[in-house]
Amino acid sequence: MEISHAEISDLQNFIVELNSAQESVVVVEGKRDSTALRKLGYGEKILEFHSFCGITKFADSVSSHKNLIVLFDFDRKGKYLTRRIIMQLERRTKIDLSYKKKLAQITRGRIRTIEELSKYASFVDDFELT
Repeated sequence: MEISHAEISDLQNFIVELNSAQESVVVVEGKRDSTALRKLGYGEKILEFHSFCGITKFADSVSSHKNLIVLFDFDRKGKYLTRRIIMQLERRTKIDLSYKKKLAQITRGRIRTIEELSKYASFVDDFELT
């Protein structure tokens, strides 16, 4: 995979920005997605959608959070879940999709799932050393 220094730098800035998001919680689809974010250096709270056993339980559990940063996959299922969450929670809490859009721009659409970000971890580590 050919990755430019600019792309790695943008990804590092993305993680820094994500870490500094105030009163926010990141929501991903599953365990591998949260592992990929951790490998890149994200250290704040992550909620895994699939651990809630359904959209209704998820919506009831997360509505107390002030801001949800939704980072679901870019595939059909991820888009479907994003729409459903917006419908369930749009009047109960703020849903932030801007980070997902930034991620798509940074990777130029090369990743379809959030767990694929783990491919970038070694590049980020190498980039920090230089």
